[in-house]
Amino acid sequence: MTEPDRLSHFAAIRVRAEAEMHAIGITADFIPLLVETFYGRVRAHPELGPVFDGRLQGRWPEHMETMKRFWSAVAFKDGGYGGKPVMAHQGVQGISPPLFETWLGLFSATLDDIAPSPEAKAWFMATAERIAKSLVLSLFYNPADDDPMKNRA
Repeated sequence: MTEPDRLSHFAAIRVRAEAEMHAIGITADFIPLLVETFYGRVRAHPELGPVFDGRLQGRWPEHMETMKRFWSAVAFKDGGYGGKPVMAHQGVQGISPPLFETWLGLFSATLDDIAPSPEAKAWFMATAERIAKSLVLSLFYNPADDDPMKNRA
């Protein structure tokens, strides 16, 4: 693929993503609202707050900007995020698979309050669930746990 073809391909992806978001009531202005509302609730949460504060103490403004770029890139395919989420979550003190369920519950409640449509909530929840599953598998999965010989009597 030539460079002009590649650029045209990515431009078409962005146009489709923008149209998809527009159809469910999502504009670029929704991303900061989502991130600020959700992470404000995370910081106040009795289980999630200490885990996030332990990792982000003194760096919350940078994290908020990163999350805005991340969610904008996910929703609008704008290429604004180039981080490595798995690496960012490795070694976080207190992180565990059940906290991802707590995170998803708080995310869902946030979307209940601010999503512009049921379709927007469904899209963001499906996306968040895929991200959470991917992180849990990447951070905690051990193939030895699936060893059929392990649990034989």
